[in-house]
Amino acid sequence: MTAPTTAHFLTDIEIKEFKCFKDFKASGFKRVNLIGGKNNVGKTALLEACFINVHSVNVNSMATAIFSIKYARENLNILHNLANNKPIDKIQILDATKNYSTKSYLRKIDFYISEKDAIKEYNLSINNESVIINAKEFNFIFEHINNIKVIDNFGWSDNDLAEAYEAIQKHEKETDLSALVQEFDNSIDSFKLIGGTKPQCKTKGEWRDITEFGDGLRHYISIICALYACENGYLFIDEIDNGIYYDHLDRLWEIILTLSKKTNCQIFATTHSKEMLESFARVAKKLDEQDISYTLLVKDKQQEIKSITDDYEMLLDSIEQKREVRGW
Repeated sequence: MTAPTTAHFLTDIEIKEFKCFKDFKASGFKRVNLIGGKNNVGKTALLEACFINVHSVNVNSMATAIFSIKYARENLNILHNLANNKPIDKIQILDATKNYSTKSYLRKIDFYISEKDAIKEYNLSINNESVIINAKEFNFIFEHINNIKVIDNFGWSDNDLAEAYEAIQKHEKETDLSALVQEFDNSIDSFKLIGGTKPQCKTKGEWRDITEFGDGLRHYISIICALYACENGYLFIDEIDNGIYYDHLDRLWEIILTLSKKTNCQIFATTHSKEMLESFARVAKKLDEQDISYTLLVKDKQQEIKSITDDYEMLLDSIEQKREVRGW
């Protein structure tokens, strides 16, 4: 595999086994990558596979990543259980992923659970350095890599947003963030975390909880904060158009393309929106930002998932010639 210009960027991935993928390949990833396709074709699963690969620098961070993707998917069930005083079963969440095997320019990762002769073992391998852990001896140690973050389709909690907002403060960008929020909604004067953890917006001289302004605003602010928090790292956004009105799409892409370049952050995002893709291409052309890719997931006649990746020139050619963009 060819070394990328920016060493930490993920340029390609081979998925031998994970969820809906078997012997799947995707390549041509750039700094900002949009993933599209029909419903239930595997867009989120591809995002998760890439996240696990880049996050797995050791056994603890691998287990954390595998746990995190299932935890996000079970968000509502977990909240329900906690409300009914049922504790989180960490091992049960980890066990939901039976097999994971990927290879990229960065590293080769394998994970599987074996059960034989009444013995359950976790098999973890990073670049062919393997460890086998008996289930009874497995000690769950969370190890999150701070500049690798996921914004799932449920959006971020107050705590997630507060953690990322620290990067805004370190870069002294509070005023810039408030100006961007005002662009999104001109009735808002500024944005702050009151008490360090409570996201609030000031409107008509009164501070109000961010939940009063709709999910789109929280999603918008989360992405901006994450772009600073993921400096020299990665940001994965599932359903990037979540709650964002059409009128704000171009400005959102301007922010993502501009800030990701400044912070050296690689972006992977999914969408089911043709308008989001057209906005992506339109803004890339406006900024002459060529470090982008669009990956379309499709199923062949055998119902196997395949990828088709367009670079900057191919994507713009499809848009400018008014040809139907593949997948819609």
